[in-house]
Amino acid sequence: MLTIFDCDGVLIDSEIISSAVTAEVLNEEGFAITADEVTSRFAGLASGEMEAILSEETGLPVSGRIKERIQAEFDRRIVHVKAVPGAAELLDALDGPRCIGSNADSAYLKRALTSAGLYDRFKPYVFSAGEVGTRKGKPDPNVFLHAAQDFGVDPAEAIVIEDSFAGVTAAVRAGMRAIGFTGGAHSWPGHAEALMDAGAETVVRRHADILAVIEALGSWDGRGV
Repeated sequence: MLTIFDCDGVLIDSEIISSAVTAEVLNEEGFAITADEVTSRFAGLASGEMEAILSEETGLPVSGRIKERIQAEFDRRIVHVKAVPGAAELLDALDGPRCIGSNADSAYLKRALTSAGLYDRFKPYVFSAGEVGTRKGKPDPNVFLHAAQDFGVDPAEAIVIEDSFAGVTAAVRAGMRAIGFTGGAHSWPGHAEALMDAGAETVVRRHADILAVIEALGSWDGRGV
């Protein structure tokens, strides 16, 4: 059984940083939006989709300069990112192959996961959607299908841990089972329901509960983990 982890909001508590920075800069640039709105509406989307949606809604372009401001401030703050509580303990207990499937680019993933003390637990199996397969990001299943192919695993034999609607949707489209995760600091009211609506088989809010769920899903229909 292959376990595929999303990175931001599942393994590292970066989504709350990203949403805060994005909201701060956008408001300074004339876009009225809160950090909670950024999280609930745009968490997990591929790069560029938020900008396209905001531009269409407001009639104002989200320029390259704005994106550069957001990225620069995010990069400054991400050096202090921490692992989501319980993530390291889950990885200690989890047997079988594992990898990361993320919309973020590989340079960022290495930097952020290293800061959180988790990179060595996955390398070299850290896959960036924009750098593998069709180069399409979630909600496209590209990165998850690439991971299954790389490990020689049937997609039906993979379990995905995701905190976003887009990520769960990608897992379902890949023919994989998804566990929704709401234990990141960015979680919001209605988060669990959104993940279930996307197709998650169940939702957990603590890493301590994930292993039991993986084992249960692995034994379903007589399959072993």
